[in-house]
Amino acid sequence: MAEQKRLFLLDAYALIFRGYYAFIKNPRINSKGMDTSAILGFMNSLLDVIKREKPDHLAVAFDKGGSHVRSEMFAEYKSNRSETPEAILIAVPYIHRILEAMHIPIIELEGCEADDLIGTIAKQAEKENYQVFMVTPDKDFAQLVSENIFIYKPARLGNGIEIWGVPEVLERFEIERPEQVIDFLGMMGDAVDNIPGLPGVGEVTAKKLLKEFGSMENLLENTHQLKGKMKENIEANKELGLLSKQLATILCDCDVKFVAEDYELSKPDSAKVEALFQELEFRRLAEQFNSLFYSNPASYAAVETTTELAPTKTITKSDQFDLFSGPDGETDYVKNNFNTLENTEHFYQVVQGDMGVKILVQNLLKQAAVSWDTETTGIDPLTAELVGMSFSWEKGKGFYVPFPDDFQQAKALAEKFLPFFEHEGIEKIGQNLKYDIKIMMNYGIAVKGKLFDTMLAHYLINPDMRHNMDVLSESYLNYSPKSIESLIGKKGKNQKSMRDVDLEDIKEYAAEDADVTWQLKEVFAPQLDQTGTRKLFDDIETPLVQVLASMEMEGVRLDTDFLKSLSGEMAEEIKILEAKIYEAAGEKFNLASPKQLGEILFDKLKIGGAKQKKTKTGQYATGEDILSYLALSSPFVQDILDWRQLVKLQNTYVEALPLQVCTKTGRVHTDYMQAVAATGRLSSNNPNLQNIPIRTERGRLIRKAFVPRDENYILLSADYSQIELRIIAALSGEPNMIEAFRNGEDIHRSTAAKVFNVSPEDVTRDQRSHAKTVNFGIVYGVSAFGLSNQTSLSRSESKDLIDAYYKTYPRLRQYINEQIDLARENGYAQTISGRRRYLKDINSQNIVVRQAAERNAVNAPIQGSAADIIKIAMINIYKKLSSENWKSKMLLQVHDELVFDVHKDELDAIRPMIKSEMENAFTLAVPLEVEMGTGENWLSAH
Repeated sequence: MAEQKRLFLLDAYALIFRGYYAFIKNPRINSKGMDTSAILGFMNSLLDVIKREKPDHLAVAFDKGGSHVRSEMFAEYKSNRSETPEAILIAVPYIHRILEAMHIPIIELEGCEADDLIGTIAKQAEKENYQVFMVTPDKDFAQLVSENIFIYKPARLGNGIEIWGVPEVLERFEIERPEQVIDFLGMMGDAVDNIPGLPGVGEVTAKKLLKEFGSMENLLENTHQLKGKMKENIEANKELGLLSKQLATILCDCDVKFVAEDYELSKPDSAKVEALFQELEFRRLAEQFNSLFYSNPASYAAVETTTELAPTKTITKSDQFDLFSGPDGETDYVKNNFNTLENTEHFYQVVQGDMGVKILVQNLLKQAAVSWDTETTGIDPLTAELVGMSFSWEKGKGFYVPFPDDFQQAKALAEKFLPFFEHEGIEKIGQNLKYDIKIMMNYGIAVKGKLFDTMLAHYLINPDMRHNMDVLSESYLNYSPKSIESLIGKKGKNQKSMRDVDLEDIKEYAAEDADVTWQLKEVFAPQLDQTGTRKLFDDIETPLVQVLASMEMEGVRLDTDFLKSLSGEMAEEIKILEAKIYEAAGEKFNLASPKQLGEILFDKLKIGGAKQKKTKTGQYATGEDILSYLALSSPFVQDILDWRQLVKLQNTYVEALPLQVCTKTGRVHTDYMQAVAATGRLSSNNPNLQNIPIRTERGRLIRKAFVPRDENYILLSADYSQIELRIIAALSGEPNMIEAFRNGEDIHRSTAAKVFNVSPEDVTRDQRSHAKTVNFGIVYGVSAFGLSNQTSLSRSESKDLIDAYYKTYPRLRQYINEQIDLARENGYAQTISGRRRYLKDINSQNIVVRQAAERNAVNAPIQGSAADIIKIAMINIYKKLSSENWKSKMLLQVHDELVFDVHKDELDAIRPMIKSEMENAFTLAVPLEVEMGTGENWLSAH
């Protein structure tokens, strides 16, 4: 008997929405500012299906105009859905064009939903002896499942694909026949589609009723067997139940026809696909496309696993071949139309020997600006050694200087370039220059003069896009650089060192980097002026590169003996807490399992009432926000939160920090990243020192491990006092708040006095605490509900407090509205230094998305301005420490705080200098205030 052919039918909108929300926390924005998340998410799903399954036939179904039949039945059908996000509205036409270019049929029919189109085609194909796979995350399709029709749930968030046949559907819904899924959906309703269902019937009850009665109709005919409120509700809503079942039924009689030859997977139009991928800037997706459609047996490595679809055949690596080779096996790759080294005229030269280096240095000294890059043995600048350096000052030309393995010989060669590096008049251009500057510091060379970092320039021009050189080159130069993997291989134990690469290959790669960076600078320099960010680039971000390089190379000493002792204490505390929790729960369970914890909290102990939020996977939500609210009235939940915090501290800091001490220096060296946070704040990495908790006793103890370099030094902490509130007061021009700060009042006590209408000396601790919560929360959109969750106030009390707050500070509400209006008009919000936060959703029709953008319009200028101010202070302090030859060093920046390693002889002199530079970094309508402390460790200094 001939093997069954397989048809895959994709539910377009379900996959598009799923793709969009998969990227919701980190949207994919291209150089044109377009959100391509929905397109990318859908295409990932489509290509994954083709890669895994090599289907014989495939099509994609779209909704068009909703369901006329269901809307006639029930006018409110799907009426509760919010507006479709703009990114999805933009995505659909592009997806149509890509599918057309790939010669994949699109199924759509005015007045019919994709569910019905898929149902109709699936049943027709089944009759023609096809196996049909409905590719969708939507469980409603389970009603269509049969011996030859399956639900194919795509892979997501690290989980593999799921395939539901009849056994899986019967087990999932606890039913006897797949058709009963319709009864199940009709009984419990569907909030997403606004199908009402039977009042009081949820998932558990629907399963129970189906076991007893078998169908909606049988249930409604036998309501006399029910009792109490359930009987009353169902008898009063029989018609609603039957209507709900009708609404949940997928129609299989739409006016579409399955014609097998139209659905055959065929060779794509590579030129059209290439043009679309290039327009959308889908570089990685284009690589996957090439690998999938135009690979040969030897090179096809995309499929690493086997996928068995019982009762279908197993797909293995050996089955993979060129799906769409032409006559005689020739292929037609999607080349992305990028220029490369192979098709671009260029002149790259190796420079060796004393005379060659001398001539190169002479030529370097004649330039006003030079692009420069280092090639090294690794990515850690503390331990990496120079393999070579490349230079370029003209498009298409570059010079590569190889360095010897011996450190002293390499240092001697590097010193021949001192006249260039120390020349104040030559601009040094680079991509992520901080790394190269730190490498040169290992060889005793300081890079001086003006800098132009293409990564930082692009971060200011388009902060929401990626900033790595390959992306920038392809997006702005239409040029695809040679990959590092092509020289040394992929990450892993078999990866080579750059020292193992042939000189000719490394010359081409390295000189190309310098050449491309030179060209990017030519593109970005005028764009800095066009976006109004040139001054920010020149005065803050670029000078900060040297500051951060110095801080990172300095590092901070760690008391590892203290951490070892603390680890033992914490381990004992964790054990005691676990025993206490198990005793209260009446059983042992996996505390780290959200599923098991949810069952204990809500099923067994009934904490927080009957209705608890569940995740999409059906288990209880046990996030920190939920547990923190429950902990207000449950000591058991508070114990769980305490346990979580201790375990996190133990794993993230107490045990991890000693492993991050550099063996070469004996110190911890964090890496500050300038081009990550859209607000302008610095990010700290390896280790992240900005997330060490300070609100709990145990969290604060971690800071005790950070100590001065030796007995001659002491740590000094300098912290801006309430800087964001001061910025709010100044930017809004709120006179009552400005006056309080100018008078040196405790702003929270002053606010409480005004809001609660009492004298400052009569303000209670709780009143001050509530005022503090509102002060910090009001411009971040805190609601009465949010305030009640953060305080002991009821929702109505919270509302009264917020209303009283706005009466106290009337100019503040006006300022918030003005900021939103400005962002709506300009498309961005702006800090005091001109840093822009682009807000593409500020005019969205989706109220949830729009309100999030509106909150950013208000808080981005405040957070960003605070970031700008401390950066200015760091630059000014660093200049003084360097030019005046202080022994003391700046070590850390943590949000609004700077930490210094101060020589004790300099303590009295450095205090006023730091205080003055920080308080005078920027002039506002209110004074900036800095609190300072010293100590033998970071905790005692703070």
